[in-house]
Amino acid sequence: MKDVQNQNDTRNVDIQKVGINHLELPLIIQRKNNSNQIVNAEARVTVSLPRNYKGTHMSRFVEVLNEWQNKDLLGVDIKGCLEEIISRLQAKNGELKFKFKYFIEKSAPVTKLTSQMAYDCSFEGRIEDNEYKFILGVVVPVTTLCPCSKEISDNGAHNQRAYVKVKVSYDEDKHIWIEDLVDLVEKCSSCPVYPLLKREDEKYVTETAWDNPKFVEDVLRDVVIKLREHSVVREFEVECEAHESIHNHSAWAYQKEKC
Repeated sequence: MKDVQNQNDTRNVDIQKVGINHLELPLIIQRKNNSNQIVNAEARVTVSLPRNYKGTHMSRFVEVLNEWQNKDLLGVDIKGCLEEIISRLQAKNGELKFKFKYFIEKSAPVTKLTSQMAYDCSFEGRIEDNEYKFILGVVVPVTTLCPCSKEISDNGAHNQRAYVKVKVSYDEDKHIWIEDLVDLVEKCSSCPVYPLLKREDEKYVTETAWDNPKFVEDVLRDVVIKLREHSVVREFEVECEAHESIHNHSAWAYQKEKC
């Protein structure tokens, strides 16, 4: 049959990224406790396209992803999948990103009752000019209590749900567990967020936040310091957004660095 994609294009435009987005598929993620978790992932995969080709072969992306979805992934392992995609598409550069919900069992601070808490995570691999880069991403919900509100009020202070988005890059012979990255972020907040709280747990959470007031700037700086000191992290990006309870806007802070 006629291959339209391989026909010559005369418009003289190299396309930097072309591929598929929002492809849903199951992935097997290796957990820190040596077990596996099957997640529903959403994939975006792209390659570069030379100016002389009319189009890429979209079906080949899906073929490779279907072959790789049954492998136990540590994140950096997606390099092989991306290399196979680039090879089959005869491309020079490529990117692959999986977004998924990852569940971690958390214990309430006082009663120790356990429940599952979901975190938005991502594995992202990039190959450009034969160099590979892996990026692990997590979004961690936390509690923040406003230092200014506490300082100026005779009693009480407003607090809010904040979201800390962290992306870290490290060498492919190294590894950072999702669980450890989440824990690092939570320790920089006024108090962690829990999926299940009884009254005594709620008392603990409220009082812990009161004793540990933080602006988004405080949370961001504390996360940045921990990532700077991390022995594995080579590059990171941090974003903190607090959904303010007394304002009709969010407080926001951002930092990106190479270690």
